[in-house]
Parts: sequence; structure tokens; C-alpha cells
Amino acid sequence: MAVRDAARGPPGPGRDEETAALLFERAHYRHDPCWLLPVPPRLCLACMLELLPEPCVSLVRKKHVLSCFQDALLRHASLVMPLVARDQRICIHFISMLFELLCNVEDGSVTDLCIEVLIQLTTQLKLEQTICCLLDECHKELCNMPSMRGSLATLTLLGKLVDAVPLLADKLVMEHSDLMEHLLRGLVYPNEGVQASVCYLYGKLYSSPVAAEMLLGHFREKLCPLFLSTLDGAQTKELQINCLGLLRQLLKYDLFVSLIMNKSALAESTEGVEGTPGKTSLPLVLKKLLLSRDETLQVASAHCITAVLVHSPVKHAPAFIHADIPEFLFEHLSSSSEVLVWSSYNCLILLAEEPLFFSKCHTVYGIESVVRSLQGSLKMNNTELHKQGLLLFAEILTRQPEEIKLFTSSAICRDAGRALQEAVRSPVLEVAAEALKAISAFLRKDHQSTPPVQYRELRALLEAMLSRCADFSQTPLSRRPLGHVSSRDSGKAILRRGKFLLSTLEGFRNACRLAVEFQSEPSAQENPFTAPSAEKEDTLEAFSEFLLSACDSLCIPMVMRHSEQATHPNLMEVFLSILHSLFIIVPHMKEKFSKKLASSSFIRLTLELKARFCSSLRHSALNQVCSSFLYYMILNLLSAPEKTEPLSKEELSVVSTFLQHGLPHISSRNPESLAFLSDRQYMEKTARQRQYCILLLFYLAYIHEDRFVSEAELFVAVQSFLLSLQDQGERPPLVVFRASIYLVSLCQDKDRALDEAVVSAIRKFLEDIPDLHLVYTHHPLLLKFFLSYPALMSRFGHRVLELWFSWEESSYEELDDVPSAGQSPLPASLAALFHMLRSSPSILLILLDLIYSSSVDTAHKVLIVLRMFLRRNEDVEVGGLIRGHFLLILQHLLVEHGASPSEASGNLPLLLSLLSLVQLKNMSEQELDSMAMKLLHQVSKLCGKCSPADVDILQPSFNFLYWSLHQTTPSSQKRAAAVLLSSTALIELLEKTLALTWTKVDSPRTELLCSAWLLTASFSAQQHYASLQKDPLLSYACVGCLEALLDYLHARSPDIGLWKSSNNPGRLMFPIAFHVVSQPWNRFLLFTLLDAGESSFLRPEILRLMTLFVRFQSSSVLSHEEVDHVLQGAALTDLSTLSNTTLQALHSFFLQVQSMGLLADHSMAQTLQTSLEGLTPSTSSAQPPLDMLYLGGVAVSLSHIRD
Repeated sequence: MAVRDAARGPPGPGRDEETAALLFERAHYRHDPCWLLPVPPRLCLACMLELLPEPCVSLVRKKHVLSCFQDALLRHASLVMPLVARDQRICIHFISMLFELLCNVEDGSVTDLCIEVLIQLTTQLKLEQTICCLLDECHKELCNMPSMRGSLATLTLLGKLVDAVPLLADKLVMEHSDLMEHLLRGLVYPNEGVQASVCYLYGKLYSSPVAAEMLLGHFREKLCPLFLSTLDGAQTKELQINCLGLLRQLLKYDLFVSLIMNKSALAESTEGVEGTPGKTSLPLVLKKLLLSRDETLQVASAHCITAVLVHSPVKHAPAFIHADIPEFLFEHLSSSSEVLVWSSYNCLILLAEEPLFFSKCHTVYGIESVVRSLQGSLKMNNTELHKQGLLLFAEILTRQPEEIKLFTSSAICRDAGRALQEAVRSPVLEVAAEALKAISAFLRKDHQSTPPVQYRELRALLEAMLSRCADFSQTPLSRRPLGHVSSRDSGKAILRRGKFLLSTLEGFRNACRLAVEFQSEPSAQENPFTAPSAEKEDTLEAFSEFLLSACDSLCIPMVMRHSEQATHPNLMEVFLSILHSLFIIVPHMKEKFSKKLASSSFIRLTLELKARFCSSLRHSALNQVCSSFLYYMILNLLSAPEKTEPLSKEELSVVSTFLQHGLPHISSRNPESLAFLSDRQYMEKTARQRQYCILLLFYLAYIHEDRFVSEAELFVAVQSFLLSLQDQGERPPLVVFRASIYLVSLCQDKDRALDEAVVSAIRKFLEDIPDLHLVYTHHPLLLKFFLSYPALMSRFGHRVLELWFSWEESSYEELDDVPSAGQSPLPASLAALFHMLRSSPSILLILLDLIYSSSVDTAHKVLIVLRMFLRRNEDVEVGGLIRGHFLLILQHLLVEHGASPSEASGNLPLLLSLLSLVQLKNMSEQELDSMAMKLLHQVSKLCGKCSPADVDILQPSFNFLYWSLHQTTPSSQKRAAAVLLSSTALIELLEKTLALTWTKVDSPRTELLCSAWLLTASFSAQQHYASLQKDPLLSYACVGCLEALLDYLHARSPDIGLWKSSNNPGRLMFPIAFHVVSQPWNRFLLFTLLDAGESSFLRPEILRLMTLFVRFQSSSVLSHEEVDHVLQGAALTDLSTLSNTTLQALHSFFLQVQSMGLLADHSMAQTLQTSLEGLTPSTSSAQPPLDMLYLGGVAVSLSHIRD
């Protein structure tokens, strides 16, 4: 009792007012202290049980007690719940008492508090008996209720109770099924609060699949029309929200969706029919909610539409489309609410699966809204919103019928492209990936054909797409904390990159397809609104070239980098289809592009793809693309080859046929292909076509330096293939035989040689070909192949060498100009030819024939090559071989064209030049043998049949005759001179030529005149000093010609006596020479040469000329005073700065003046003589200079012209 008294507390007015409010005073003293909570609020549960049903206690106090109890439940559930649950009878009594209070009070706040306390007790007690008690109470209350007027609290309690304990839904439906009838009564009761509670409870019941299945009949027969009518007529937001909640639960089940939509369809079909009661259509109800100004209802309506459509867009979308739902969804895209926009996106994406959505032109109406919404959403940070907007845009772009133009103006199309540019640049990979899909759909002809086609915008879009992909492909793989790449994470990253790259390539492929389709559209070729003077950037041609450049610089490198990590068939299929389409897009670049692809190992890549993925009839699409790509690339390479003749139309047709039949069946790896090529068994036509294809692929790969097959194995395989052809008596297409010869030539090593049977087979095949150029491929090893086997060289050596020189791009003149002391390395092809010439000098005879019989350009190349070979290979003795063969050629020519040699081969001058070179190669003096004398005779005979106008023939002929006279022993020189002087025709030709020296009209070239004078001088057996150079060639020639002329006159007039000078009786005069040298033109010549400058008299040719004038005492041309002036000038000159040639000429002049007694100032003369003797190089110690040389095309013997 003491404890009870202490708990009860002191009586009287001093008691704490709050505690007093919580205790029922008249009964509290009887209660055990255990019912008193030890913590605030100090509530006695026993007092609470007696206080709440007491009618004399005010409702306010009851509400306060309930509120404190609820607070205690929330804050001290561990203390309260054991008290409540200690006695089940008390617990049930407590719940019954609370339910009774709930049913009897009309204060909404008290009923809400009772419901919350009941729910808390029920959920925390978790006693089935307690729950059953509460359900029974609710059931009894609803059944005993004459009207639904007071059912709101009970219905609300049931709804929240099922929400708190979802398992109650099944129990309620199974054990209290008649309760559903009361719910129907509540649904038709004219109180939206009651209706809202009923809808809420229905929503919780239908959230259970078991309960929903049991209530299916109830819904079909009774609830469905009633519910739709309630939803349609709902005015309060509470009822609207609860109805939509119930609808969302119903729409989870396909069967309920079908029931509702069928009812809606029936309602729409009977609408307006007289005598038919009004029924409600769900699409129209949701449309009304969409039109409301309440964003929550708009979003809920959109969610419900989405919930219906996800079951079957094709089945249910027409009803919403006929209700014009898309129109209002498009309008909502301009909302500032991200949730509403996102919900509208979802609905429209599902509606887009129905063709009626497009045929009703909803997309045409709404595309601008989509673009504007996309532009606005991309400025937000809502990634999901970005993705859904791009997904909707992609769906519309993809599904829009071609016959219905989506973009009605170029401005909208431009804005759409720019929005996609911004989207693809997003740093969020998922957003960029969705943008790629939209770009692929955007690049469609019917989307871009609105004039003018905005190629510049398309280019910017593609650049953004490719740049984003390139950036992502170069992003380093994620790493673990320790810095090591996780293999699992790495695999996922590579997979993501592959998918992103595939989407990029699909977009690029669509751009290529767009370019191909526009080629047949004249209006799409260029922008008609572009000014004529503006740069043609907005043209199809510029766009096509951009596609080629972008593929070359971005697509190909990205794919190649990715293929090093992983190879996906779908990706490679798209990639190769792009390459294939580029052949069509840029036709003027297809050959060049094909060559670049072939040299970048794309033949190998494509064959590896076919072998890896396309065997056993797998990946048929990839196999078709690979075959098509190879087909067009091969034809492009054969149409414009670099090292062989292009195929004719007939040959291309043959190749096209066997490629089309053979390429799709090639899916084996290289060893298997080689084994198939080596098969000697009988080959059917289809199998042979496959062999042709394999051989052609290897051939083109080797030409472009992609040797992915073993040379030794290929060498054997091609031989077997050729023998198989011979065994079956087949004649392969020319291109196949060309490929066979080329591969055999390249794969033949030093230690490997063809069997005689193979060589014989090749020769037979070649003999059946009209001309060798049809199967020739330019390569040094092919030339070596033909020249290595006598059976081939004897029959085809001449033609193959002719083809080799005709295909050589360089004439090697730059190498020919290099002096022998500074020889540079030879090109590989030339070095190979020189090696063959050294090993088989007989090839030189073929080259001589080529010089005579080939075209001028080819013969010129041969001449240069032979000249270089002779200069660089002095140890090779080929002079006799060449001279003998040349003698035969010359004799044949004189027989056929004796009357007019100039009408013979235009290459005759080249042959004569080569003959001169061979003569020059023999530096030592040698006796002229019989062959040399015959050549001398034949050349002189050839010259005698020419006129001075035949400069090209006479110039090398004169050089040869001149060198023959000077590059031999004195005895042979006399014999040679006798042979030449005996040729009257030659002498007459020389006279005619020399007579042209003073003729300006129809005069031959200066070089020929020089050669004629030198040859004439050689006949006079006189030698004069000369130093010819290329630039002052004419002055040297004039002086040399005058020297030769005076010597010639003196030699032809030996019987004329000498006479003494009257001025100086001791000096001898030469009357004829004096007459010639005293002519006025000699002084004119002297002053013409002196016109070059103040010190020009110190040039060697002028000093020689003045020496000549002093020698023949021509004072009228060069006076004594002028001689003194020259000597004085020389004395004042720094002689150490002069060349040796000039010093020698000056020394000769001084000695001539001294010998003639013309020195006036002896002191000056003594000083000059001393200086000259000190500087003039000693002839005994100097290295003997090269005697024979070429200067400006003129052969000169220095010993001959040296004075």
C-alpha cells in the first residue's frame, strides 16, 4: 500500500496539474503502480482504460490522454508495449475501447488520433488475435450501419491498417468478402471523403496479387464502371489522388488493363447513341486530368497512361492517340517541372511505338516542342531527363514514316542538329550514348532533304560526334588503389568503349548513306542560296570529301586501336560497310583510297575477320560486308594500278565474275588457303574461282608491301597452282597469271629455283599471250626472274627490259651528273639491274637493241643507265662486246637507210653517244684493231651521208672520230687519219660545216662547229693549248678554230716560201697566215672578248689569241703599244690569284713576245719573268691531267689543244 500511495501522490490542490490530467483520480488509487509509466509522460495505463469510455470526461481531456499515450508509444515503446501485452484480455479491451471511441466521436482530430494509436498498437503488438478483433469490430460496424454516413472513420482505419500490414489484404478479402458490398455502397455515397477512403482501401487491397486475383470478378462485374465514373466525377483533390492511386494498382495487372480499356472502348463506341446511358472512357478521364492546372494530377495522369501502355503499346496506344493525348503531352514538354517533362517523355516514347502516332501527324506538330524541350533540359543537371529526352527524339526520328516530312522548316532541322551536338558533348557517357543513337536516326534523307541541305551543320555534328568518341577512346582505364588495372574492370571498360564506338560508327555510316542517296538528287548537290562567289562549303562534294577525310583521320585509327584490345563482329561489319560506301561517295578518290587501305594491311584484316567469325556459316552479314568490301577494293586497285597496266573492260568483267562467286566462300586461315592453292587434284569451276580469288588477294597484298604469308610456302603453292592449270589444260585469266608470275618472282630466294617443268609451263602460258605487258608487274625481282632463266630470257628478255625501262619513273639524270669521285648510293631497282649486268654482260646486247628500237624516252633511260654502269664498273670489260654489236646495227642501218640515215631510228644519236662513251672508257692509248677500224669506216661513211643539219647524228659521230684519232698510238692514229681522209664524203661534209662558221642563217649548233674544227685540226696533226669550259665555250671554240685554221692553211701550203720582214730582216713571215690573221674581224673578235671587263685580257683564251696575233706578226690587230699595255697590267696584277691555266697562257704570251723582240721595258720584263717562273707549275712534278673529256657535248683532247 505504501508503494501504491506513493504512486498515487499527495492529494489536494498542490498536485501537479499535468499529472492530474493524465490520471483518473477517483480510480487511480486502486491501480497497481506497475501501470504507471516511470518516465514522462507519467501516464497510468489503467487510468487511461477507465477514463476514455467515461462519458463525464471531456473530449479535450480524452484527446490529451490519447496524445500523451501516442507520444509514449513513439518514445518509449519498449516500456509501454510490455504493459499493454501482459494481459491479452486487457489488450483486446483496450483496442475495443479505442475503436468504440473512434466510432462515437465526430471530431476529426480525435478520430485521426484514435486511428494512429490503433495502427501503432496493432503493428507493434503483432498479435493475430488482436488484429482479428479489430477487423471483426470494423466488419460489425459497417454491417450494422444503416447508412454510409458514419463510415468514414472505419473505412479510413481499414485502409491504413491494410497499408501498415499488407498481409491483411488477403485475410480481409478471404474472411470478410461481404465487406466489398459495403465498399461499393461507400463508393456511390455522395460524400467524396467517404469515396476517397473507399478508393484508398481498394487501392491497398488490389496491391496484393492474391487479393487482386480474388477480386477480379468483383471488379469486372461491379467495380470497374463505378470506379471510372467516380474518377471522372471527382472534384476534391483527395478523391482524385486516391482514385489515381487505385488506378495505378489496377494497371499493374494486364488483365485489369484489358478490362478497363475494353470498357473504355465500349463507352467511346456508344457515346452519343440515344437511349444509351453515359459511360466513362479512361483515356478521356486522363486527358481531363492532363488539362488540369494541377501539376500533381498531370504527373499522375501521365504515369497512369504510361502504366497502361507498358502492357501493350500497339494494343492500347490507339485509344490515347484518338483522344489527342499526344498533343497535350507535347505541350507539357515546355513545363518548368522536370518531373512532368520526364513523365511526358515516357508517355510519348511508348506512344511512338504505334504507327497511328505518326500517321495522325502528332510528331509533325510536336517536333518543335521536343527540340525546344531538349535544348532546355540539356541546360539542367538532370541526367535522367537528358537520357529520356534523347530517347524520345531518337524514337521519333527512327519511326517517322518517310512519306511524312518531320521537319517542315530548315530552322527546326538546324536547331535539332545543334541540340544533338550539345548532347553528344555531354561528359556523362550515358547521355552521350543516347545522343549517338539520336544522331544516327537524324541522318536520314527524308529528315535532311528540306532545302537547302545544311551540309555545314551536318559536318559540325559529325565532328562533335567523332571528337567525343575519340576523347572517350583515349580515356585511361580505371585503376585499383594500388595502381593495377583490374582485369574485370578493364574488360567492362573495353566493352563500354566498343559499344560507344559502334554507335559512333553507325551514325557515321548513316551519314555516308545520306551522301550516297543525295548523289541522285540534283537539288541536293549544293545550296541554291549560296552566292556564286562564296566558297563552296555547303555542297555535297565538300561534304563527301569531309567524310573521306574524317574516316581516314579518325574512324580508322579509332577502330584499329580498339581492335588491338577486342574485336566485335557487329562493329567491324559497320566499319567495313563505311569503307565500302566511301568508294561510291568519292569516286574520284576511290583508287587512291583503295591503295592506302591495301598498304595499311586491310586485305589481311578482312581475311582474318572472315576466318575468325565467318566460318561454318556464322555471321553471314559480316561475311557479306567483308566480301563486298574486298570486291570493290580489288576492282579499284586493278583499275588504276601503280606498277602494271590497268585491266580492260573485258578483263575487269572476268575478274568481277569470279570475285563475286569466290569471295563469299573464302573464310579459311592462311595455312588452309595455301594448302587449298597447292592442291593438284582436279578442280571444279567454283573451286578454281576460289583459287583465283586467293591468289589475287595475295598478289595485291604483296604489291602494297603487306606480306602476311610465308614466302617459302607461297612460292611452293603458286608453282603447284601453275602445274595444276597445265595439267587440266586451262588458261587462267590474264590478271591471275600476272599475279602468279609476280608472286613467284618475289618469293624466289637465292637458294630457291623453279623446276624446269614450272619454267616450261610459264613459257607456254606466256607464248599464248598477245603481249608481255598484259601480265607484267614492275619490280626488280620480276626482271631478275625473266633474266635468270635462259628459256625465258631468250624469248622474252628484250620485251621485259623494254617494259622495265618504260615503267621506271626516274631517268636517273641527277645520278648521271654526279662525278665519279662523289658517287652516291644507287636506288634499289638500279642496283639490282647493275648486279644483273655484271653477272650476265650479254644483257648489254639487249640494251643496245633497246636504244636503237625503243621509244625515245625509253632509249634515253637505257643510255643513261648504261653510261652510269660503264662509269661505275670500270673493271667490267664490255667495250668489245658493245662495239661488235653496234657494228652490226650500224651496218644493218646503212643497208636499209643508206640514202638517208636521218630517216632511220630516232635513237641513232643515242647509240652513237654510247659508242663515244665506250671509247672514252679506254683511257690508255691502244692500237686500233680491225673492229675499231671497221667502226671508224662505218661511222665516217654514216657522216658522209648526212648534211650539216643532221646535228644529232653528226655530234656524237664527230666525237667518236675525234677520240679515235687521239686515243690511240701514233701509228694507229696515222691509219685512222688515212681512213678518214680517204672518205671524200666526210671531207666535203667538214668543208660544208666549217663554211657555216661565219653564216648566221641555218648554221648548226656551236658544239658541232667546235667538233668540226677540232676534227679538222686533228687532221692537221697540230696541238694547241686550250682549256675549255662549259660557259665560255664559244670563246674557246673561236680561238681554237682560228688556231686550227692557221695550222690548216700552213699545212696545205708547204710549197710557199718564207720571206723576211722589211722592218726586222731576222724575222720570218708567213704570207698566207699573215693575210688571214690581219683581217679586220680578228680585231673585232679580240675587242668582243675584251668587252667582258677591265682585267679580261688575263683570261686564258684571250692570252692565247693575243699570242697567236704576236706569233703571226699582226700588228694591225694588236699593236706594240697594246702589247706593252698588257704586260704592264700583268706586272701590276697579283699573279698568285690566277689559275694555273691562266698562268700557263700568260707565260706562253710572254715567251712569244720575248721571242719576237717586242719587249720595250726590260726592267719590267725581268720582274714579270721572275714572277712567272716562280708561279708556273712544273710540268715534270705535276700530276698528268685527264686528257679526254666532255665539255658541253664536245669531245676534247687536252693534249691536242694544249699549246
